[in-house]
Amino acid sequence: MKTSILDPISIEVLNKQVRKASVLVMIAFAILVLKLWSLQILSGPQYRIKSENNRIRLQDIPPYRGLIYDRTGALLVTNRPSYDLCVVPEDVKDTGALLERLAKLVCLDQGRALELIRKVKRAKPFQPVCIKRGLTRDEVALIETHRFNLPGVLIRVAPQRRYLMGDLASHLLGYLGEVTEKELRTKRYFGARVGDLVGKAGVELKWQRSLGGLRGGEQVEVDAAGRQIRVVSSQPPHPGANVYLTIDLELQRVAEEALGDKTGAVVAIDPNNGQVLAMVSKPSFDPNLFVGGIAPDVWKEMVTSKRYPLQNRAIAGLYSPGSVFKIVVALAALEEGAADPEEEIWCPGWLQVGNRTFRCWKKAGHGKVKLHRALVESCDVYFYTLGKRLGADKIAAYARKMGLGTKTGFDLGFERSGLVPTRSWKLRKWGIPWQMGETLSFAIGQSYLLITPLQAACLISSVFNGGYLYEPQVSKLVQDTEGNVLYAFRPRIKGQLSFSEEHMQIIRDALVGVVNERRGTGKRAAIDGIQVAGKTGTAQVVGLEKGEKNNTEDERFKDHAWFVAIAPAENPQIAVSVLVEHGGHGGSGAAPIAKQVIQHYLREKGMLNPGGDTDSIIRRDR
Repeated sequence: MKTSILDPISIEVLNKQVRKASVLVMIAFAILVLKLWSLQILSGPQYRIKSENNRIRLQDIPPYRGLIYDRTGALLVTNRPSYDLCVVPEDVKDTGALLERLAKLVCLDQGRALELIRKVKRAKPFQPVCIKRGLTRDEVALIETHRFNLPGVLIRVAPQRRYLMGDLASHLLGYLGEVTEKELRTKRYFGARVGDLVGKAGVELKWQRSLGGLRGGEQVEVDAAGRQIRVVSSQPPHPGANVYLTIDLELQRVAEEALGDKTGAVVAIDPNNGQVLAMVSKPSFDPNLFVGGIAPDVWKEMVTSKRYPLQNRAIAGLYSPGSVFKIVVALAALEEGAADPEEEIWCPGWLQVGNRTFRCWKKAGHGKVKLHRALVESCDVYFYTLGKRLGADKIAAYARKMGLGTKTGFDLGFERSGLVPTRSWKLRKWGIPWQMGETLSFAIGQSYLLITPLQAACLISSVFNGGYLYEPQVSKLVQDTEGNVLYAFRPRIKGQLSFSEEHMQIIRDALVGVVNERRGTGKRAAIDGIQVAGKTGTAQVVGLEKGEKNNTEDERFKDHAWFVAIAPAENPQIAVSVLVEHGGHGGSGAAPIAKQVIQHYLREKGMLNPGGDTDSIIRRDR
């Protein structure tokens, strides 16, 4: 029997190799344990959510935005179903390739779509992001036909805003736009999410929280490619509240048609409570252009246009009021004792101050003029004289008392306060002392003085409504779908004129004469059977040399035409302010527009016969 003897050296080498292998096995096992611990303990919740999201997902159901009506219940803004193209970022492996395939099927801005997908993917990768709104039925059919090759793509039916009247009242209604990251952090857009369309201007912005409603949601089961299999559960959305406005649709239409294609503004308000009956700003825009995302070239054209279609001239357009301002100067002179209604002031057609000659609009002059006739015929020399007696600062003080130089409190906001200059203001602004010639220009509504058409409507209202300055409001009622009233109109008084009733009546009588007397500058606003009161204004756009007349054919240099009116004078129901840029004389360029608005409104209220009124004698005057 033979016995094998192992070499001790070989045994030692074998043992070393076994120990090394054991260590390697232990290290590999430790790594495996650590990896499992990391996956299950550290990253477990994350992968659990991802696993669930790959099978069950939560999807938003956008609510129907509240409707907008006029004061009579006529529908102005509604919604209609829209097919939106959406992408779930997490389900897309190659976003660029997917967008290229989609671009062959539908018209698509690939750059913008890629940016949207990347933005949402960083924050909420499983949230569908809308890359194109308002697909046509043909586009929907194409997408559905190629759905198998379009992972992560889905089509959602969402409500789309529809402005039934096109550009009618567009500055009041406003428009929608995609919410920005900055806006998402504000209270006004609470509850909004990336990609949502929200109110950007007008009523849409003012009542965004109420109109927006509450979104719903649903749990859907999807396959590995993100395609929907079935709906597991659903929570319906809650539609937004409906908003009723104070404007009258038909009156708004009449006002817009009366202004036509002229650039300017028309404001009609109820002088007894401040309700806005109509508000027109031309040129306007169609809010429907913004609904599906406005085209870049269209937006560029809007914002670069020298006619500024997005500006609401009624509340943000600043203009010299011209002779409309003589209402303020006349009241100031009476209150300060600087004018006697029976005093006659000689108007030869000019007034010499130092080495400058200030001319009246009537070259031959008005002769001997009392206060009543000075307002009726808009005599400049008479008001130059009152301006010298009062001084700039007293005129400015009364202008502010009557609501000029400050915002009216219009409920939609975005209005401008205008400018009522003073001696100290000019010194601070320009470092140059105030001159007497500027006082004379100030007294006839020129110089640095600037007001808005809305302020002008409030001014004429306060003269005839007992001296009340109401805050203009366009919101009448906000009511949810259950009938609960969230807001109801209440008149808000901003201030009250504390002038002598005797003095106020003198001014009221003169403003009636402006429209109804033979030599009144506002005769083209006269209505048979209705006592209309008003004041014309013609505001120079360019300065003229001595004796020079603004007869240029260049539209840019023509005077602005103003007219403010109220009717009936003895029982005011409507106050109107009209501003026509480069419209020439107020009596011929603006008064006829106000007449059409007043006629329609009073006829609808039964205060004017359907066939009532014949056109007054037409004459060219200030």
